[in-house]
Amino acid sequence: MKVLVPCTADTFQNASILPSKASFRSDVNKTMADLLSFLANSSSPFMVELDPFLSFQHNKNMSLDYYLFQLMSHPVKDGQNKYDNYVDASIDALVTSLTKAGFSDMDIIVGRAGWPTDGAVNATPAIAQSFMTGLVNHLGKKSGTPLRPKVPPIEMYLFSLLDEDQRSIASGGYERHHGIFTFDGQAKYYANIGQGPKSLKNAPAVNYLPSKWCVLDNNKDLSNVSSSFSSACSKGDCTSLLPGGSCSGLAWPGNVSYAFNNYYQQHDQSEDSCYFNGLGLITTVDPSVDNCLFPLAIRTSAATSLHLTLPVLLLLVLWFLHCLYIVW
Repeated sequence: MKVLVPCTADTFQNASILPSKASFRSDVNKTMADLLSFLANSSSPFMVELDPFLSFQHNKNMSLDYYLFQLMSHPVKDGQNKYDNYVDASIDALVTSLTKAGFSDMDIIVGRAGWPTDGAVNATPAIAQSFMTGLVNHLGKKSGTPLRPKVPPIEMYLFSLLDEDQRSIASGGYERHHGIFTFDGQAKYYANIGQGPKSLKNAPAVNYLPSKWCVLDNNKDLSNVSSSFSSACSKGDCTSLLPGGSCSGLAWPGNVSYAFNNYYQQHDQSEDSCYFNGLGLITTVDPSVDNCLFPLAIRTSAATSLHLTLPVLLLLVLWFLHCLYIVW
């Protein structure tokens, strides 16, 4: 029986961007030594979760092309090795760390690799498509990395199938928008996850709740609207309003209406969830503007509805059943 213990890429540190300088962090050295010994004794691989978008945000001196597998006129040179993409460099940084710890032959699985589509600058469906296309094409070459040529990680998992609106946003609001599909099973962009050049299929016959939205009533006294806005966002998901987000262009009072509606849909359009101290107004006119969509919740039966707070929509997972991993 194989044992997997997913570790984030920040378990190994690198003062520079050169893989040869990487090593496991000193504050987790003992823990990593114990873990690596345990994995080795059970012939289990090391699983690392990569976050290319977070790395891109932290490394302002690196171009976006480096993360999107675009040809670079000046690849990163590390001794005799050259790196023209983040994924290979990250894997070799792990290889270096494993080697320094005495486990140079340990197999590697990449448990997460993806790009967000909302919630931050450069988090868009177009850029996410470029990343996924570059990644899948790169994996198809089965070329491995400079430190492990022709011996790539044994598996790599694409992140992720659906958006998760309750995922922690400690790293940034974009964390809730990694899905290739929206929460209601609509493809955001093309990605080859086994279907070849064909477009991804949207979830069929999605049964939404009635076409009703909760918005701010401009005819009321709005002197205390900020507290209601903050309350709605703290209990809902306002990450699309963040700078660079799909709804970041909404001016007041549109941003308040977005927050109100998000909370309203999460609570299955119950009338009292659009109260907000008398400032909420239920409307049948879709307040969506351009790419800023005011979503509707999903109904799963006559008795229960499925709203945005669920991180995984079982019905959609059963429909898509796409294998979101690539075996190198």
